[in-house]
Amino acid sequence: MPKTLWNRAASLALLIAAVGCSPLAAGSTSAQQAATATPSAQLAVHPVSGLTVVPLTVTTASGPHVFKVEVASTPGEQERGLMFRSVMGADEGMIFPMDPPRRTAFWMKNTVIPLDIIFIGADHKVLNVAANAVPYDLSPLPSDGDAAGVLELIGGRAAQIGLKPGDTVSW
Repeated sequence: MPKTLWNRAASLALLIAAVGCSPLAAGSTSAQQAATATPSAQLAVHPVSGLTVVPLTVTTASGPHVFKVEVASTPGEQERGLMFRSVMGADEGMIFPMDPPRRTAFWMKNTVIPLDIIFIGADHKVLNVAANAVPYDLSPLPSDGDAAGVLELIGGRAAQIGLKPGDTVSW
């Protein structure tokens, strides 16, 4: 066997052995999970913010309303929020988890679009809604109690779905 062909065959054998010993080896639990994973099982990422996108359901008297929301979980992500964004869909939003729950206030500094700011208690019930918050306004919009989360939707959307204090939000 020529030396070049021998080197290629030896390299291929080493590669097969290395793959066979890796965590994703055929027959391993990880390989089976990777093989059966579907694209929908992968976390969605927002193309502008890079934040994880999760489904969120608001249940009002008119029934459940499903949104795809970006999760702003770190202090930096929460500080930036939806600043400088010029568009957002009717079924999109951003959720700000608060752990531990606390009294909070939001403002509209550098926020271009009007927003509905929904404060959510630890029981996942809506505490209060700051409807149609005015772009660029620096007035604090406070929660009516300890908030475990704050949901931002496009301005006017809360009224469209009949959202009011006491309604349930799950994410």
